[in-house]
Amino acid sequence: MVADGDVLVVGESLVDVVEHADGSRREHPGGSAANVAVALARLDRPVRLATALADDRYGAIVATYLGRDRVSLAVDPETIERTASARAVLDAEGAARYELDLEWVLTPVPAEPAPLAVHACSLAAVLAPGAEEVLATLRRLRGTALVTYDVNARPVLTGSGEELAAAVERVVALADLVKASDEDLLAVYPELSEDEAVARLLSLGPVAVVLTRGAAGATWHGSGRSVSVAAPTVEVVDTIGAGDTFSAALLDALWARGLVGPGAAERIAALPRRHRTKVLTHAVRAGALATTRPGADPPYRAEVGSPT
Repeated sequence: MVADGDVLVVGESLVDVVEHADGSRREHPGGSAANVAVALARLDRPVRLATALADDRYGAIVATYLGRDRVSLAVDPETIERTASARAVLDAEGAARYELDLEWVLTPVPAEPAPLAVHACSLAAVLAPGAEEVLATLRRLRGTALVTYDVNARPVLTGSGEELAAAVERVVALADLVKASDEDLLAVYPELSEDEAVARLLSLGPVAVVLTRGAAGATWHGSGRSVSVAAPTVEVVDTIGAGDTFSAALLDALWARGLVGPGAAERIAALPRRHRTKVLTHAVRAGALATTRPGADPPYRAEVGSPT
């Protein structure tokens, strides 16, 4: 039985300006952290978001996105002059190429109410000056809450290789579970093989590294043998927000098994292989559903089903 509490998501919110291969253009609210928070809310999990917005048109678009699914704000978000935006150019297969305009400043996150899990992600965890407050929040909560981190690298803003690796590793060292894509590993550790990169992340302290490969599925690395699951076959519209939905569904499945709150890391490390498979299957299914609609539009509980 999981005690009362919620998930605290920490990170950026923005507006995706999507340019399709046919020349059409649309604006969608998003940002990695905002997408995870909305996806959790749609999975009926209590969630708060610590983010940054401006009092402008894009800020209003994001606020409407969060408010529609009743995502609570953990801090006053108005810390920046211009709400962040990402221009995504989609190819004929729906894959996105990004150009980002982002300022990141985070108000200190209050100690209460204490969450059962805290999720950090993407640019917010490595981009100054807000990254320092993200790290401070993780340090304070580790041990009393499950700490998860989605690398979700954006080399266009953060660079790649040694400088990015140093920033990512500071966050990984505070995390209980790390999620990364195969593309993330290539950006962070271009000189390492995939297995070497995963081993490097595990050596920093997390009990599990979950690696995603898009349509090829996902793999859980940790104690014992690795576990892999295939992704379902779907008609992809675009890939925006799919990884964020995967992260939310991963947390959803861990919550369903009581793997949040104090001592969560030790319980996750001991999770039997069959349960790791079920957790991954739930997350992969949710992520695949997110690719079947335009923009960041996470699926609801009725679409994804039970995580047990």
